Amino acid sequence: MGLSISVGALSTPEWRGAAEVLHRALEAEGVAWREPARPAGEGEAFSAGFPYSYLSGLRRVYVLHRVGEPVTAARGVSPEQYEEERELVDDETVMFDSHLLCHSDCEGYYIPADFEDEDPLFLPQESGVPGGAMVGSTAGLLAELQGFAAALGIRLEADGSLAPAEEARLAALPEDDPFEAEVFTWHRLYLACRASLATGRAIVFG
Repeated sequence: MGLSISVGALSTPEWRGAAEVLHRALEAEGVAWREPARPAGEGEAFSAGFPYSYLSGLRRVYVLHRVGEPVTAARGVSPEQYEEERELVDDETVMFDSHLLCHSDCEGYYIPADFEDEDPLFLPQESGVPGGAMVGSTAGLLAELQGFAAALGIRLEADGSLAPAEEARLAALPEDDPFEAEVFTWHRLYLACRASLATGRAIVFG
């Protein structure tokens, strides 16, 4: 089992009910965004997946960078050290200001809309929005990914984009690279963010 992420799913017939639940909950909070009703066309949809442990590993790297600790790959870290670092991730998560951290591992949404205070949106539990009713901002997630890209050896252009050569390098990163799992996950989330912002569609965890 692993996490699937997609852009364009909410405009499909099987997701329209979930989309309306999300729209109503957001409207109640003053967020006007809605998933485009038109099905995603060729080049607009995006889908990817990875093990749940990969997302946990990426969050670990983000937190190490955020608190100024040396960034190491999860591969090769002792179980004792990894457990200590998980506690550090928990400590940073309860700051409730990170779009990468404050989100369900297995369901929920990131939407291409601005939030008033730029933090993740915590909807009422009774709203029925999956993922603990936490909704992230696509732009907020992308900014966080860009902010610690260099810690993973990822080279961004001045505008935060990936040059074609760097895109190709990330796509072909060998499995024996120490940061292969973290880079793989970073890259998929980055691509999902770019697709979401380009099309006005939500990133769906499911």
